[in-house]
Amino acid sequence: MSTHSSESFIWKAKLPQLSLILITLIWGGSFITVQYGLSFCSPILFVALRFAAAAFTVTCISLKHLRGMTLKEILAGAVIGAVIAIGYGTQTVGLQTISSSESAFLTALYVPLVPILLWLLFRKKPHFMTWIGALFAFFGLVFLTGNSFGAIQLNFGQALTLLGSIAIALEIIFISHFAPKVNTRRVTVLQLIFASLFCFLMAPMLGESQLPEFHWHLAAILVGLGIASACIQLVMNWAQEMVDPSQAAIIYSGEPVWAALIGRIAGERLPALALLGGLMVVLGVIASEWKPKFLRKQQTEELKEDLS
Repeated sequence: MSTHSSESFIWKAKLPQLSLILITLIWGGSFITVQYGLSFCSPILFVALRFAAAAFTVTCISLKHLRGMTLKEILAGAVIGAVIAIGYGTQTVGLQTISSSESAFLTALYVPLVPILLWLLFRKKPHFMTWIGALFAFFGLVFLTGNSFGAIQLNFGQALTLLGSIAIALEIIFISHFAPKVNTRRVTVLQLIFASLFCFLMAPMLGESQLPEFHWHLAAILVGLGIASACIQLVMNWAQEMVDPSQAAIIYSGEPVWAALIGRIAGERLPALALLGGLMVVLGVIASEWKPKFLRKQQTEELKEDLS
């Protein structure tokens, strides 16, 4: 095999991982983009318009997949859309009072939360490393929010963002629950439509009754986020067919790091203790998905004993 052919093969083999790294960079940059967009629009209506743009984009490229929609798919879309609306709505409201870097680190807590919520909801026993990851994430949360262990308190923006990370964890759980039973392309379109619809319905209840005035900056942000959300969803669905879930989760843990770097370039400055907390959150995310060989071997032996 020639050197050129060998390099081409390596490049193609690594393309899914590189694609996930790219969308993680886009994802990380979205936090400060949303924060800027809130200068022109109230938070819940911003999320409603953001997902309306994303729904329109994904619908345009998924028309041939939309025939034969079932009631189960509509239900799945509504359930997933509801938790998306709660997750992104609380996160966006939180961005009014905390930095984009802090928001990204707090949102990343959804990774260790997924297996813990699976245990609470469906009695699926978490891996030992999940607890190690959760411990790291807890200490990171304490440092990130600037509290002491004697009096752990969250301000309004931090509490809302933490609630948002729980909703995003539930989104992942519900997607995994419905995925084998539905057409995922149709459900992706439906969940974006329902997320937008629920936010439009919630907005008047939260005092957001008027649509924002037209502004070219706001229009550009909403169109950009809509296209970005569509690309992220499509790339994730494609790449994760070839990338191990644990490896994908480790790549996704770079999201708050990118957000912090982009936030710093934009002028944000987190205190040293908060940066340490952010680092511990990322380490918690990685640890929660890391399965050392000796633990996998021990788990396999325990399973064999149970079966014998």
